[in-house]
Amino acid sequence: MNRRALLISAGAAGLSACAPTVQLAGLPGPEFRGPRFEDDVFVSFDGAHLGLTTWKAEGQAKAVVVALHGMNDYANAFHFAAPVWARAGVTTYAFDQRGFGRSPQRGVWGGEALMTEDLRICVDVVRRLHPDLPVTVIGESMGGAAAIVAFASQRPPDAHRLALMAPAVWGWSSQPLPYKTALWFTAHVAGSTVLKPPRWITDRVQPTDNYDELIAMGRDRLMIWGARNDTLYGLVDLMEMAWAGVGRLAVPTAYFYGARDEIIPQEPTFESARRLKPSDRSAYYADGWHLLSRDKQRDRVIGDLQSWILDPAAAFPSDPPTIPTAPAARRRPAV
Repeated sequence: MNRRALLISAGAAGLSACAPTVQLAGLPGPEFRGPRFEDDVFVSFDGAHLGLTTWKAEGQAKAVVVALHGMNDYANAFHFAAPVWARAGVTTYAFDQRGFGRSPQRGVWGGEALMTEDLRICVDVVRRLHPDLPVTVIGESMGGAAAIVAFASQRPPDAHRLALMAPAVWGWSSQPLPYKTALWFTAHVAGSTVLKPPRWITDRVQPTDNYDELIAMGRDRLMIWGARNDTLYGLVDLMEMAWAGVGRLAVPTAYFYGARDEIIPQEPTFESARRLKPSDRSAYYADGWHLLSRDKQRDRVIGDLQSWILDPAAAFPSDPPTIPTAPAARRRPAV
């Protein structure tokens, strides 16, 4: 028994020694001039150069958006919505989160601490550039999870309001046991191995009904297809923190979700939406998929988001129902 216990302990120690990889903050050199925007670059607090895409307001600016993309995506996620908002007087700044798009260490998980600090710093830079304009943070999927964690923390970003598009809240608490068990072992034993979903999954699960957009995404070299095991592990960690953090959001929040979402399940989404403050808003789209601002019915969502950005007290133009308080049936993604 003692020998078996020793072997088990040694094995556990070996696994813990193979902790999932997470990016670390850099050390800015003596030439560092502080966080700032430079053309298509957001220079963050540690001197890291993150990809940046800006859609400037046409005419007099009325409001500003800081936009966070989803998993394996990058700032181009807002290429449908941001031009519409620009015509309405809204400037959008979307940056590539660490490990994605044009930012450093592609494919390596940035970690909750760096991801949320980058958001805080980006909002600070925006507030310096636009001191008299309201700032809305909009997060899609993983970006929504990162935004929730940041705003639920003791140091929330200095923004006026928050919009969540199908935020990733499918954390450990709601993951099936076989999923989370397998992910824990693979992340600790073969963390750097890239997992690519098999064809039978990609054929069954779709993030949007906009097939032209899916084709364009597939041809985009800045997209990432597949993910390291330890990146997936970090994502589930982030989703768990987001799932638990919705009830601590002090900033005015609007939560958007599509009934046909095949990526983030209904159960944790509805549980999260129930934790919103009575003064918060939600919108539920019968024909909405996961990529709400890129679906075929995106104009409804983009218009409702624009309304929230410019006047949070106004009714949503498409008059969507609120997110249900409980799922009609227990449903999980096909993955």
